[in-house]
Amino acid sequence: MGVKLELLLLVLIAVMFMLGYTVKLSDEVSGKPIAQKEMQFTDATLTEVNTQKLLSTLSGTYGVRTGGVLTVDNLIYHTDSIERIWADRGRYVGETAYLDGRVRVKQKEGFNYSAEHAVYNKKTGVLDITSKFTAVLAKNIVHGNTAHYDTRKKILFAKEINAVLYTAQTRE
Repeated sequence: MGVKLELLLLVLIAVMFMLGYTVKLSDEVSGKPIAQKEMQFTDATLTEVNTQKLLSTLSGTYGVRTGGVLTVDNLIYHTDSIERIWADRGRYVGETAYLDGRVRVKQKEGFNYSAEHAVYNKKTGVLDITSKFTAVLAKNIVHGNTAHYDTRKKILFAKEINAVLYTAQTRE
């Protein structure tokens, strides 16, 4: 019985040496970067200012910044040219906000817009509505498929519109 046990131990030792030389162990991390949360907040307001004035405010019920991208739920955004932008979800990449869900834009003066998807460029002040939209000003209603709206100049370019517009009558 002793010979068989020695043979078994010899085979086990040989297998352990073979595994030891074929398995490569290292402390190197894989080439994929691991995304880590840089910031996380609940029910917060972020304010952007410069030395002269308030530039914008952003509030949301939940937000997280990962890899330089800020994602916000139930966001409300305000600037000097826009009274308020609401959206169910927003994703900020650099100067661009990708808005999804029920997107609504209320102007200080001019039309108010509602859509499902829009892209807002903070630097240029341009709102690109990438889904069907509705614009309302008093009794004036405009429906369209897509739009390009300059919030600073108050100029709208839209495609495939259906509109009801009321104009003032002049008496002579």
